[in-house]
Amino acid sequence: MKLHRHFQRTVILLATFCMVSIIISAYYLYNGYKQENELSEMALEVDCGDLQHLPYRLMEVKPAKLSDASRTDTTVLVFVESQYSSLGQDIIMILESSRFQYHIEIAPGKGDLPALTEKSRGKYILIVYENILKYINMDAWNRSLLDKYCVEYGVGVIGFHRTSEKSLQSFQLKGFPFSVYGNLAVKDCCINPHSPLLHMTKSSKLEKGSLPGTDWTVFQINHSAYQPVIFAKVKTPENLSPPISKGAFYATVIHDLGLHDGIQRVLFGNNLNFWLHKLIFIDAVSFLSGKRLTLSLDRYILVDIDDIFVGKEGTRMNTNDVKALLDTQNLLRAQITNFTFNLGFSGKFYHTGTEEEDEGDDRLLGSVEEFWWFPHMWSHMQPHLFHNESSLVEQMILNKKFALEHGIPTDMGYAVAPHHSGVYPVHVQLYEAWKKVWNIRITSTEEYPHLKPARYRRGFIHKNIMVLPRQTCGLFTHTIFYKEYPGGPKELDKSIQGGELFFTVVLNPISIFMTHLSNYGNDRLGLYTFVNLANFVQSWTNLRLQTLPPVQLAHKYFELFPDQKDPLWQNPCDDKRHRDIWSKEKTCDRLPKFLVIGPQKTGTTALYLFLVMHPSILSNSPSPKTFEEVQFFNRNNYHRGIDWYMDFFPVPSNVTTDFLFEKSANYFHSEEAPKRAASLVPKAKIITILIDPSDRAYSWYQHQRSHEDPAALKFSFYEVISAGPRAPSELRALQKRCLVPGWYASHIERWLVYFPPFQLLIIDGQQLRTDPATVMDEVQKFLGVSPHYNYSEALTFDSHKGFWCQLLEEGKTKCLGKSKGRKYPPMDPDSRAFLSSYYRDHNVELSKLLHRLGQPLPSWLRQELQKEGKKTLNLKLLAKTEFPHSTLTHIHGSSIAMDKMNMITSLSSESASGKSCSFYKVFNIQYGYLLYKTEVQRIYALLSPLKKRKSRMLRPRCALSRVNSSSGDAVDHKLWGSGQQRKCSHTHEKASPARSCCLLLICVQIRAARLSTMSTNTPKRSDSRKTKQNN
Repeated sequence: MKLHRHFQRTVILLATFCMVSIIISAYYLYNGYKQENELSEMALEVDCGDLQHLPYRLMEVKPAKLSDASRTDTTVLVFVESQYSSLGQDIIMILESSRFQYHIEIAPGKGDLPALTEKSRGKYILIVYENILKYINMDAWNRSLLDKYCVEYGVGVIGFHRTSEKSLQSFQLKGFPFSVYGNLAVKDCCINPHSPLLHMTKSSKLEKGSLPGTDWTVFQINHSAYQPVIFAKVKTPENLSPPISKGAFYATVIHDLGLHDGIQRVLFGNNLNFWLHKLIFIDAVSFLSGKRLTLSLDRYILVDIDDIFVGKEGTRMNTNDVKALLDTQNLLRAQITNFTFNLGFSGKFYHTGTEEEDEGDDRLLGSVEEFWWFPHMWSHMQPHLFHNESSLVEQMILNKKFALEHGIPTDMGYAVAPHHSGVYPVHVQLYEAWKKVWNIRITSTEEYPHLKPARYRRGFIHKNIMVLPRQTCGLFTHTIFYKEYPGGPKELDKSIQGGELFFTVVLNPISIFMTHLSNYGNDRLGLYTFVNLANFVQSWTNLRLQTLPPVQLAHKYFELFPDQKDPLWQNPCDDKRHRDIWSKEKTCDRLPKFLVIGPQKTGTTALYLFLVMHPSILSNSPSPKTFEEVQFFNRNNYHRGIDWYMDFFPVPSNVTTDFLFEKSANYFHSEEAPKRAASLVPKAKIITILIDPSDRAYSWYQHQRSHEDPAALKFSFYEVISAGPRAPSELRALQKRCLVPGWYASHIERWLVYFPPFQLLIIDGQQLRTDPATVMDEVQKFLGVSPHYNYSEALTFDSHKGFWCQLLEEGKTKCLGKSKGRKYPPMDPDSRAFLSSYYRDHNVELSKLLHRLGQPLPSWLRQELQKEGKKTLNLKLLAKTEFPHSTLTHIHGSSIAMDKMNMITSLSSESASGKSCSFYKVFNIQYGYLLYKTEVQRIYALLSPLKKRKSRMLRPRCALSRVNSSSGDAVDHKLWGSGQQRKCSHTHEKASPARSCCLLLICVQIRAARLSTMSTNTPKRSDSRKTKQNN
């Protein structure tokens, strides 16, 4: 019986074992089959170090070698969907924060690219597409041109794949050997440590958790020419065809190594909302630009603690808080070299807390040597409230006395004003008091030029005090409890871990952070913030964090950014925060409403006299040092500040009707004046006077002779204007002052960069001299001043003086001084001829500029162009004549420069947008396109064989074509006498269907001209569409 039972047990055990074996075998058999058909699923806890489990080839692969990037300018070309798109703004934010130059273009659906080269040099070092599909789906012609440019100049491409609700969930990118899955939610990402892109970014542990958004794109690549940069797991892989594995890693950023076509690309599967994408984007810009657009890995951090001893009871530090401060400082020194907290004190509030807080004050003073110290105001009052320097000095002396009594160092050279009052906008009394009492050499503010956006904050130097930009870190006097943080604790953590605070450190080589005493008591959010920030930066980046004492930090800052030394003053009344910290005794009403900018020797003094005759127009008081003119915007007077400038102007009795103005004739040709003026008085109107530049140069030379300038007395006028580069320096200086102000178009264009055309009035100096009343009526209308003043009755011609003067009572006149209106001997013919040739191109450019602005040509300019026109070819015949391609080639190579050919092309297309399609209008002399005499002769010589071949004169033709809004039509031009045809294609983006276009055969290579400096092997455009002709 026992044996039978034993046998039964044995059978049951064997059966159980067999069943378990079958189940286990089935499990492994099933999983083995699955692995043969799908990518390996990885454990949820896989670490980024377990690279052998990732479904990609991650061995180090050398990318295609970038060409010599020094052949391009360091400008990034950014194609955006619109100027308001969110991703486009994020891209621009990073480029601006990194201080990289960029140029924005709206990505064309179809149509031409912007010019990519200029004078055999590439204009862009990197191409960025907000929507990579605009690049992929570009028409073959433009794609070929762009790719050719990228290969030849070693330019890379960065693109972002954007999905929408209508996007396919899985598809193949045209021209790329990988699959794309879109509209996905992803989680748990990590970085490929073998990626050559990594510079600032460090490959760290797995970043667990869901990534923001459900519109992610992932890439499935099986090609050695492409390398993943960031991986993530797909959360919802259902209903995808072909299916993908849940839990498997897929690339969200890939690097095209350029092994296929020589172009390296970095493609992102989402926008820049995910912080790791921002880091990789920064590294991609660095890598693809050949390190020419790269950020240093050194970061300097200074943490200021304002308001030491200030604060209400219950918000201050006790002894335990001070101990924690010391311990944390030592802890941070392991991650931030030489880290030291910088404490700003207001001695008046010492021992004004609770008993425990007073003990905390004592503990701070007992640890004086452990920290750096700087003076706040004694009573924590805002300096702009003190209207005289002596009151500020008294306050500072009290604080210094307190420092000396308690052993606080007084030689750090750094100070911060409460609420940044008086630093910017500048309160001069503060700067002077700081230097007298504390010998301050550096301060900081968050207000220059404005608080927001923070990436625009800059430094400057004023009164020999270096002002550095200050950053906020999300901690203010009222943020003292973790659970009560605005928006919740997660907002603070988000800022630290890949958010605003993190990228403040990433994008700024020097950061001075503002914190307060209250942030280090209670929940000690200051310590929490910077400990976690240092840990996060160390975990995910290769940045080297360090701290320098304030003065050394300032020198480092201006060593990195020397262009920021000069301030750029702005109107304090245009920013509410600035008005709040600006003295109430000051007013913006003392700033001018218009400027007379010159140039010199064109009649600006006469205009000044006529203007001040008007009862509503007031001028500045004369400056005793600069020939009555203030000359604020163009000279070192600018560094005196706006208080000094406004002191020259009276307080208007009626702000609405009174017009203040300044006349400084040196502003016209100044490099700095337009930008400075636009910053301080952006709504001011600008008036300039133009006379014949030859006469202006001669007048200046005679003016210098009358002032006994040694060079003017020593050299003749012709010797001055024709002096070569090896001439004596004093001669070259005089030549520059004679000739350069006459480059009218160049100087006006500089002003138009900062002021819109409707704020600019150009006066004909010759008309001002002969008919001032008419000119002054025009000026009054331009300014909008009232009441209207009748200059016809107020001016009279003085035959003895030779110009118009103010008519006073009893028939008396008020004229300009003896130094004005001098009569000089006439200019010698050689000088006149030299200057006529010298200013020819400048006058041509001026005529085109005035036409573009819709302003009439001055009489002297019309006369000059007409005089030159007699020496030129009949441009109507040249424009309307069709030449064989060989002839055009000779013309291109022998005489007409490509830039002039481009100008002809642009003029012809401009004509197309008007009502007339006449080439006569395009080449009418008022447009100013003039060929030199030698060029005309060469073209005539080239035309002669054609004329001989035909017994009749060349008949003018103009080919017309309707241009559709969706595409540009090709126009067939019959070559004269050859019976052959050649196509000249010209595209007008977004042209109306009814728009007509007049085409020049002389620009038969329109497309090639766009990339004229590139290789002559420009790909030809294939266009089989039939087009209509209108001859």
